[in-house]
Amino acid sequence: MRERVRATGEALGARLRILVGKPGLDGHSNGAEQVAVRARDAGFEVIYQGIRLTPEQIVAAAVAEDVHCVGLSILSGSHMELVPRVLDGLKAAGAGEVPVIVGGIIPDSDATALRAMGVAAVFTPKDFGLTEIMGGIVDVIRASRGLPASQE
Repeated sequence: MRERVRATGEALGARLRILVGKPGLDGHSNGAEQVAVRARDAGFEVIYQGIRLTPEQIVAAAVAEDVHCVGLSILSGSHMELVPRVLDGLKAAGAGEVPVIVGGIIPDSDATALRAMGVAAVFTPKDFGLTEIMGGIVDVIRASRGLPASQE
């Protein structure tokens, strides 16, 4: 995985940067923190914004940090309200091409709706393999930048 992260960053001319944030009032940060640590261990530069953020704070940080991907962790059930606000905020800030991924307790029907809105990937507790999630994030970044799929 480290080699895939390194090679993708090299192809893009910069170390891969991912912002991990928890919008809304949900204070359960364990999953987001595990993803952030695994991403760092895989070679990403991680901007971890912490908990209880507004969509506007997440958008501002994503733009300021020039990230390759925004990862949102939502366990509170507010994903159908908060995620569109992040997507819209990124578009309004001229960063609509930055892929957004979402993780949390998300019903299949909502995951389908989120992807239709433009979310690049949705991860739920069924997706518990952190290395596989890192691979999915690399795939999302490569696709968003027009790079061919990388080999495992």
